[in-house]
Amino acid sequence: MANGDVENRLRELPEDLRRQVIDYMEFLLSKHKSNKRRARKFKFDWEGGLAEFADRYTAVELQHKASDWR
Repeated sequence: MANGDVENRLRELPEDLRRQVIDYMEFLLSKHKSNKRRARKFKFDWEGGLAEFADRYTAVELQHKASDWR
């Protein structure tokens, strides 16, 4: 559906229905933005990634090493 089609149909609606359509569009946009934010949350899939070094370093030493490796 082209932008012009949406605008033409919106103009055909009475004012109170136009307001409802706009409210619903705002709801959909906020939901979409919320999903984007959720998708960007930090993941802990790296957890245990340094397990092979556990016998050689303490947790604090591994934190320092990890900082050096970045």
